[in-house]
Amino acid sequence: MTDARDPLSDPAAAGDLSPAGDAIDVAAPETGPSLVFEQKAAPHTLLDDVVGLLTGTFTVSLGLFLLDLSVAVTGGTAGLSLLLGHAVAWPFWALFAAVNLPFAALAVWKRGWAFSLRTAVSVALVSGFSVVIERLLQVESIDPVFGTLAGNLLAGIGLLIVFRHGSSLGGINVVALVIHDATGIRVGWTMMVFDVLIILLALLVVPWPNVLMSAAGAVVLNIVLALNHRPGRYIGH
Repeated sequence: MTDARDPLSDPAAAGDLSPAGDAIDVAAPETGPSLVFEQKAAPHTLLDDVVGLLTGTFTVSLGLFLLDLSVAVTGGTAGLSLLLGHAVAWPFWALFAAVNLPFAALAVWKRGWAFSLRTAVSVALVSGFSVVIERLLQVESIDPVFGTLAGNLLAGIGLLIVFRHGSSLGGINVVALVIHDATGIRVGWTMMVFDVLIILLALLVVPWPNVLMSAAGAVVLNIVLALNHRPGRYIGH
């Protein structure tokens, strides 16, 4: 006696037949091309890190140069160094190195020696590039609004590159990264809190219109970081 099951009324039978009535294997259906990519991230090579840190620190230094020309400040230890530069006669490179020294122990304790050494190299590179740029790039005048916004944008992009290569520019960068590791709070938001405090201090030595421009520029920098420094979003290191 033949099996007269109706494919329309019996799902089991329907699953064994193709639209043409041929038997098919329901256990191993064929699938089309997949749009899901395997997340295979290879760590950066030594050359990657060298080029990345050189690029990032140069970009930061160029941004700080524009900020200094605009009589503006920004956040982080770089901004604090610019601020101190308006109050004392020290050059930026010396102030930047000195301000970062107290944070070295925190970097070693919380992030390890590899990160700390990269950070020390990055701080030294920013100090060195600042001297080179100041000597080689002679700018007679600059629109302060453009200089402030462009300087912070360049500084934010440079910081992103530095972060991607397992480094920082020390100081508040280290604090923000440690807080991010412990709580998941984005680096940009933490830095913005510290930046507000630094910019408020700028009222003591910088004219208030420049302080307002500095505040707007600091928002630009931290938005760049907050929107782009999000580990887990991108494939790669």
